[in-house]
Amino acid sequence: MMGKMRAVLRILKKKTTRKLSLMRELLAIDGESVPVLVRLNPRARRITMRVSPVSGEVTVTAPSRVGRAAALHFVRGEFAWVSRQRAATLKPIALAPGALVPFRGEPHRIRAATARGPAPVWRDGNEIFVSGRAEHAARRLTDFFKREAKQAFETSALAFGEQLGVKPSRITVRDTASRWGSCSSARSLSFSWRLIFAPDYVRDYVVAHEAAHLKEMNHGPDFWAHVEGLTPHARKARKWLRENGRNLLRYN
Repeated sequence: MMGKMRAVLRILKKKTTRKLSLMRELLAIDGESVPVLVRLNPRARRITMRVSPVSGEVTVTAPSRVGRAAALHFVRGEFAWVSRQRAATLKPIALAPGALVPFRGEPHRIRAATARGPAPVWRDGNEIFVSGRAEHAARRLTDFFKREAKQAFETSALAFGEQLGVKPSRITVRDTASRWGSCSSARSLSFSWRLIFAPDYVRDYVVAHEAAHLKEMNHGPDFWAHVEGLTPHARKARKWLRENGRNLLRYN
């Protein structure tokens, strides 16, 4: 009984710690209240900061020992940089009829369906049709793009894994802004569904990169040899992501 109680207390302590490590603040920058997310991470070695290219929200990550006050002081000392970053934020594009989206890197116009189709959302040529009420369009379109992304990721990941003689334990899609893909120590691959808006060779590069981690959990010469062996467009894809990656975050 005591063992169970200790286990429950450990879980509650972890949950409390997690809540305390994430705090939202509002700072006045250029006469505007700017949301700031403060993340206190015990593994962080220094204070880092980024600005969302879409929402303009500021995220500051600091070592837990530094504390919230020091993290916010750091942000205040970088107001000029924050202002420049926020000025360069991209205007979001709503996933709704009339929008032009780069499905698999090719422009597609979203249309409101006027007749019953094969599914709530379907593609016909360079058009994507969405049925139902207008207020449900964004959710239906997002679900469609996520399904398309997962299918594409699974096809490429399993094919690349077979070439390398490995197999992922799991393949998932997420909505991440800081990384396009990841490979866990449990051999689980995760990808940003927004890569469905990128050209196929870019998405295949990201999958090849993470599949190669199933063989080499590092970025040494053997790892890059695996990546180059899986896709001939690695350098071109990295350049595309550097120049265009943030645009993929615009569609909501």
